[in-house]
Amino acid sequence: QSQVTTRRSPSSIEFEQRKPMNAETLVDAKERGVMVLGCGAYCIGSSVEFDWCAVSCVRQLRRDGFKSIIINYNPETVSTDYDESDRLYFEELTLERVLDVYERECAAGIVVSVGGQIPNNLAGPLAESGAKILGTSARDIERAEDRRQFSDMLDGMGLSQPAWSVLTSKEEAIEFADKVGYPVLVRPSFVLSGAAMRVATEDTQLKNFLGLAAAVSADKPVVVTKFILNAKEIEFDAIANKGTILNYAIGEHLENAGVHSGDATVILPAQRLYVNTIRQVKRYASAIARTLNITGPFNIQFMAKGEKVYVIECNLRASRTVPFVSKTLNHNFISLATRAMCGLETAPYRISLLDIDYVCVKAPMFSFTRLRGADPTLGVEMASTGEVACFGEDSHEAFMQAMLAA
Repeated sequence: QSQVTTRRSPSSIEFEQRKPMNAETLVDAKERGVMVLGCGAYCIGSSVEFDWCAVSCVRQLRRDGFKSIIINYNPETVSTDYDESDRLYFEELTLERVLDVYERECAAGIVVSVGGQIPNNLAGPLAESGAKILGTSARDIERAEDRRQFSDMLDGMGLSQPAWSVLTSKEEAIEFADKVGYPVLVRPSFVLSGAAMRVATEDTQLKNFLGLAAAVSADKPVVVTKFILNAKEIEFDAIANKGTILNYAIGEHLENAGVHSGDATVILPAQRLYVNTIRQVKRYASAIARTLNITGPFNIQFMAKGEKVYVIECNLRASRTVPFVSKTLNHNFISLATRAMCGLETAPYRISLLDIDYVCVKAPMFSFTRLRGADPTLGVEMASTGEVACFGEDSHEAFMQAMLAA
């Protein structure tokens, strides 16, 4: 298994010698406080959805009596309002700056799973420097984010996934593509919004896309997988505590698999999934949550072809659909996740899909008409610049409302 290597700065090495002691009691932890890392600058793939998650986390911390400390540098966000947290640091989300604040505040721990990919990628370096990561461990986050480690784990668990191979050379990648047949999907690790993901249909495309993915992924693995045509994509958002799922939501994509989840139209609760498909999704998700010992929010993307279910990827953080799920089911998933990550007593929400007499549809918004020469074709890399969610008595009414709103 590959290991994530991080270049150590002098300040992070010195930090090990003077890092705060771990909180010994709950009272001590509440007094010292919990740091929450925000989403940073808005961009395609990282927007107000993650700020909603960060603010929900901070508000739950304050309700539970914890001193709340937030780091974010985006003046557009609600999380940077001075009255949302007990202490606000308008600072960049870098390893050195986060460690500086952590040391200054003597915080009891850091929440990295509610601000999107930027804080999530800091989990490993922060843990290596001695900071306490609340929720899922940095090692398990790496196992999910590293494409090779995650695919190896799924093979070891006997869970279905598309045929895959790790990039070692362009020649081996082409040999793999010839073996499984085009199209194939090039997938870098530790990226947000499908950055540098591409579907290749022939050798020249594959070579070009491999070079792009290697540049974006740096020293992280790039995996090539078989791209399955005409499959349905399924979104699984959940909150877990020590490997046990507390609550979950299953949404279905209207578009076929191959359209990024941020660009897809999502229907919740799912309306057209086989009962056996739902059972497989729940069984696979429970097994992954146990193996990665997940505590906090996570998202798994599946695809189904017939009644066969495949795992696409797992993100051990809040996804952009968590606010959508929370609003639809009328229960704040991040509040529950925050209590779990802080080691407080948690009880699952009582959610009965049979009692929900409405359907909600999330539809994307695009800015293609404002960008000269933009390609409006949707693919595996995210392109939407916004989204709307609308309720209806059935999926047709909710879909029409969402289209009109978008």
